Amino acid sequence: MTEVARGHRTQAERREQTRTALLDATIDCLVDIGYARASVQEICARAGVSKGAVQHYFATKAELMAVAVEHLTTKLRTQLSASLDGLPGGSSGIEAAIDLLWTGYSGTLSTAVTELWVAARTDPELRAAIRPVDRALGRTTLAHISQVAGDLPKERAEMLFWLTVNLTRGLALDAELGGDPKRRRQLLTEWKRIAVQLYSDSTGSTGSSGGSAR
Repeated sequence: MTEVARGHRTQAERREQTRTALLDATIDCLVDIGYARASVQEICARAGVSKGAVQHYFATKAELMAVAVEHLTTKLRTQLSASLDGLPGGSSGIEAAIDLLWTGYSGTLSTAVTELWVAARTDPELRAAIRPVDRALGRTTLAHISQVAGDLPKERAEMLFWLTVNLTRGLALDAELGGDPKRRRQLLTEWKRIAVQLYSDSTGSTGSSGGSAR
């Protein structure tokens, strides 16, 4: 391999490292100081690059924010996919899937995305940028959940999935606002019981876990 080829490869690697640093710094800013204070200048300072450098990678701040969330959700999607693929079928798999969705849709992802959702309410450009990212995560995760659900009718599987996602997002926001952790655990446990019962009613299964008992 020639020196020129090696140089091009190294330059590409440097560009990718800079891009990743900007995305990670964007997520850090959203979590630490919120969207309103997450200026491009602050993001660049945290990433260790010049303010002008960001323009080589992202046309607008909205694009930077959307790609940063996509960067984070790609990591989450990979983790969720690997975990969901290993779940058993049946009612025990339903409970485990709900626990995984709670873990995935809370934490850093929830904090960052909540900041963007609130800002996107009055920012059409930001809303248009982040909507496809959120939808892509939902579609991919739903495909894996459907595998866990087995012979559950498609409409019922989708209903259980979106009910779980919206519940976990609400609980994650409650956690951000300092809500009672005991109450969150109780609500999640009760939802798992209801979801398992709905699964059993739809498939004729008696269920194999304690969560399906009336």
